[in-house]
Amino acid sequence: MQTQNNKLAVLKEPTLAEATVLIERAFAHRHTLLIAGSCHVHYDGRASSTLETGERLIIVKSDGSLLVHRPTGYEPVNWQPAGGVFHVEVRDNKLEIQGIRSKPHESVKATFDKVLMVSAINLFDAGEFLLHASEDDMHRAILLKPSLFEEGFKPISWEKHVEPGFIDIYGEDKDGNLVIVEVKRRAATKDAALQLSKYIEPIKAKVNRPVRAVLAAPSLAKDVQRLLVSLGLEFKALDPKDCALVLKKSGTSKLESFFSSQ
Repeated sequence: MQTQNNKLAVLKEPTLAEATVLIERAFAHRHTLLIAGSCHVHYDGRASSTLETGERLIIVKSDGSLLVHRPTGYEPVNWQPAGGVFHVEVRDNKLEIQGIRSKPHESVKATFDKVLMVSAINLFDAGEFLLHASEDDMHRAILLKPSLFEEGFKPISWEKHVEPGFIDIYGEDKDGNLVIVEVKRRAATKDAALQLSKYIEPIKAKVNRPVRAVLAAPSLAKDVQRLLVSLGLEFKALDPKDCALVLKKSGTSKLESFFSSQ
């Protein structure tokens, strides 16, 4: 059974000859190729491995990379990076796909005794990948661009130890007040507010100037704002996406300079 249009061609339970025609076409046009069936896989290159016959999925992408997936698990059991050159043929009543890379030299051969499905897909993807920041990344972003937290803020240190634990970021505002910042990647809860409140007294006992305690997070959970007011704490909205963009633009050089100057 065959389904075909300008973007997609699918063969369900094809003969080996039918599968070969579609696979050759996918290789020629650099389309993404998916093959499901019973196959044996042998690899030589970074190491040498043999995968005995079983039903699995093979993906060959438009850049010449190859992945062999078993029915379970998210990682490929075999793979080959981009840059492979592929050949397909039917030999001794089996369909053989071989991919070869020259630098470094490596090769993978998948031999199918039965093909359940072949799909050739003309995919286009120009979307930018944005990795949303972790809490540790958010700390780094504030150190690299303090105005992300507040205009005029000057970081002094991060992960500063005090008796109850560690302050995420310790700094000074434009008016000379000390500022302790607790950063949360998701909506800040009452527990986060209570955690921050424990840091205030140990700091006040050691300094002779006003101390601000600020909870920085994308948002606040229900009823947390009322608790912050009662504890004398502040909230600043901080989006992990904005932090990720700062890290992407700045790299790590500024952060290394910050630490070397402390």
